[in-house]
Amino acid sequence: MNLYYELLQYPVFSMKEVNALYSSERTARVALGKLLKEEMVYKIRNGLYTCTSGENGGPVANRFQVASAITESSYVSHHSAFEYYGITDQVFYEVYVSSEMRFHDFEFDGYTYHYVKSQMREGVDALQFSGGITVTDKERTIADSIRDLNLIAGLEEVLDCVTSVKGIDEGKLLKYLDKYDSAFLYQKTGFIAEEYQSEMGISEGFVKICGERSGNSKRYLSRGISEPAYSAKWRLVYPRNIKRLKNGGVGNATV
Repeated sequence: MNLYYELLQYPVFSMKEVNALYSSERTARVALGKLLKEEMVYKIRNGLYTCTSGENGGPVANRFQVASAITESSYVSHHSAFEYYGITDQVFYEVYVSSEMRFHDFEFDGYTYHYVKSQMREGVDALQFSGGITVTDKERTIADSIRDLNLIAGLEEVLDCVTSVKGIDEGKLLKYLDKYDSAFLYQKTGFIAEEYQSEMGISEGFVKICGERSGNSKRYLSRGISEPAYSAKWRLVYPRNIKRLKNGGVGNATV
């Protein structure tokens, strides 16, 4: 048996897959240790491995496959999900991974994997023929990104991504907003949807529902707004030049 070729069928594997090929765990560990020493296998983190590619010498697993295998419940989310869908044209070296089980952030192959607490399982797709990738669908990614825009990507990048999504399923997006049950999230989503209604292809009905559920509190759309304007309809303070902000202008101060 050639262990390397046996393991190549798994983009990411653990000792479970190695142990299944041997009569004892000790023998399995010795065999894996030999591959690691010969640099035919990469150690991603404790208990998680990927084979070395015979084509380029890099890891067989891509960052989305790694993210999906970190824990039993992990999945690609937020800005990293937009990257998976090809919605952003920038290359980021931070991978956001939602999981019900906490893990410590770590680095592998030039990428830093960040833990985000999973809030729900709705809108998470285990994709067929993807080598084990699990990722939030586009509507869930929009909801998550707007909800956490101060924590992860920032207003400019979130606007650039959410307004680039084509064919938004409003029913799905409303379902996820309902699950989060946050007046502030409805407030932010409704404001953005109305401001970029033509770009997003959002209906008046969707905007109206967000308005009805957004509450009465006055809030800031994001932190660090240097040139503020106020929307009385949405009770939101936002960057005055928000349209230029999406196209690379400067509207937010550093926070």
